[in-house]
Amino acid sequence: MATLNPALKDFWVDNSGKFIKARNRILFGGRASSKSWEYAGRGAGIGQEYKTRFLCVRRYQNKIKDSVYTLIKNQISNFKLTGYNVMASEIKHANGTEFAFYGIERNTDEIKSFEGADVLWIEEAHNLTKEQWEILEPTIRKEGSEIWISFNPDLITDFIWQHFIVNPPRNTVSRLINYTENQFLSKTLLDTIEEMKEQDFEQYQHIYLGIPRSDDDAAIIKRSWIEAAIDSHIELDMDLSGALTIGYDVADSGEDKNAIAKFNGAICEYIEEWKAAEDELDKSSLRAWSFVGSGRLIYDSIGVGAGVGAILKNNGKRDYFKFNAAEAAFMPEKEYAPKITNKQKFENLKAQAWRDVADRLRNTFNAVNKGMKYPASELISISSDIKEIEALKTELCSPRKDYSKRGLDMVESKKDLAKRGIKSPNKADAFIMGACPHLVKLNRGRLNIDN
Repeated sequence: MATLNPALKDFWVDNSGKFIKARNRILFGGRASSKSWEYAGRGAGIGQEYKTRFLCVRRYQNKIKDSVYTLIKNQISNFKLTGYNVMASEIKHANGTEFAFYGIERNTDEIKSFEGADVLWIEEAHNLTKEQWEILEPTIRKEGSEIWISFNPDLITDFIWQHFIVNPPRNTVSRLINYTENQFLSKTLLDTIEEMKEQDFEQYQHIYLGIPRSDDDAAIIKRSWIEAAIDSHIELDMDLSGALTIGYDVADSGEDKNAIAKFNGAICEYIEEWKAAEDELDKSSLRAWSFVGSGRLIYDSIGVGAGVGAILKNNGKRDYFKFNAAEAAFMPEKEYAPKITNKQKFENLKAQAWRDVADRLRNTFNAVNKGMKYPASELISISSDIKEIEALKTELCSPRKDYSKRGLDMVESKKDLAKRGIKSPNKADAFIMGACPHLVKLNRGRLNIDN
């Protein structure tokens, strides 16, 4: 008997069985995960029950067979739905339901003039551009209308990934779905997937686990290292807990946001980001402090953040520490590698901290995937309970290596990230500070730092 993927029930209804309302519905992940079959089956079922206008698009569509037409046709047959008239280039139902199919590149004017759409389905949306989205989104203006998006992630810099996964609009529901949750796969396909997993693990992660690619040669932190760190303390059965540290990235002016990262030893347990104006620094500083408990706070002391210490002092707080990214490397004479000291390697503390985290994440990857042994202090774990975990992953692997005029290591600036269409990595900056108390506390030599 035909059925939709039961693993995706929570994508449509809540625990009480109530339909989840959303403007944007995003299904993303690797191949063979049932994303397109889910939308095709759900759409066909809705279309039989209610009069619905579906606008089905993709960036490139030279022929009708390039569209989701065949998927919907097959699902109508699979579920033995009645009342449908499957024609050469469109599908209609006796109740007035209609499925229309267009390629965005060649049919912009037709799409703009499409009236009364209840559902816009964008298939293979990984290559959708910002300009195309700005054409599509206003077209779907009917009250209660929805936009369904399905894609296999490609690059972390792609518009679709940045806009819907890293910085999703309000009223967006997204769900990562992979072949591991698709019970309908054949043994032949499962064997093929397993073979790729054994021969090329990173390619397997990209194609079948939906992990977007980054320019790993240029990135400070590889995406695969971050993926390996998810719940790594559980995977490795190691106690990575320890002192509580809060990293606090202070918002600059404009669209920048505040962010905190909560670390229990080497385990990042929580991330939070919020918008606040510069004149709300007192409020934001105390909000960041509310996570400290018996632990300590490490804050970005450059620019607007310079005032955080005074605010905390005036409110009777202790155990807060400056992180001045532009300062010289911590313990400059200590060797980072044989015959290379920290001051010969890093232009500033920021570069040193990002490399420290990168090294520990690489160690974690080697421990999880290769069985290599490391002490707990040389590893990092990231809790899978973090709500915006996909955004955190992307932010951590976005900054590229850079070099100063002296040839020392630096981290790509926010200005250069913006040129590549990447917003300020606030969550990642908070993560780096929270992961590196050892580069701050000893550098100051006392528990409380006055401004």
